[in-house]
Amino acid sequence: MKPTPTYANKPTSDNPRDVEAWALAEAARRLIDSSRDKDAEAFQAALQLNQRLWTIFQAAMTEEDCGHPHEVRTNIAALSLLVDRETTARLIDMDYEKIETLVSINRNVASGLTAQGLAQAAAQAQVGTGQPAASAAAAAAPAPAAAAPPRPAAMPPRPPVAPAADASQPPREALRISI
Repeated sequence: MKPTPTYANKPTSDNPRDVEAWALAEAARRLIDSSRDKDAEAFQAALQLNQRLWTIFQAAMTEEDCGHPHEVRTNIAALSLLVDRETTARLIDMDYEKIETLVSINRNVASGLTAQGLAQAAAQAQVGTGQPAASAAAAAAPAPAAAAPPRPAAMPPRPPVAPAADASQPPREALRISI
């Protein structure tokens, strides 16, 4: 039996999206650290961890009660296949310099999960406090790094749109990830 791995940090939330984002970020961190240190054993372990994580996502997309739209399921399945191919190639060639694709995918998906979680928190804040969606989103989201360019005068600004709740979809079960 393998020893329980130690973590530099742990997820601070029980929200499934936050845990998934943390797991992807942790896998990316391990890939980067082991690649920088040129540690073959740690690099192989990081690649295998990342592959296990994406296998979990892939399996979750095939479940009947997944709750995600078909397009999302297809996109995640395609990403997981790309991760499988890249991981297999890295396990064969053990090239520390070719991890950018895996790290980039993990970081972008983690960022999307976090942004989606912020949007959901803003929508919940709107319902709970009666605030307009725009001010609730502003309260939940971090300040942008740079201001957006001004819109031309001919185009009026778009009104904020709150995420619509789809009553036809069953609630999403939480993924239990143990890495």
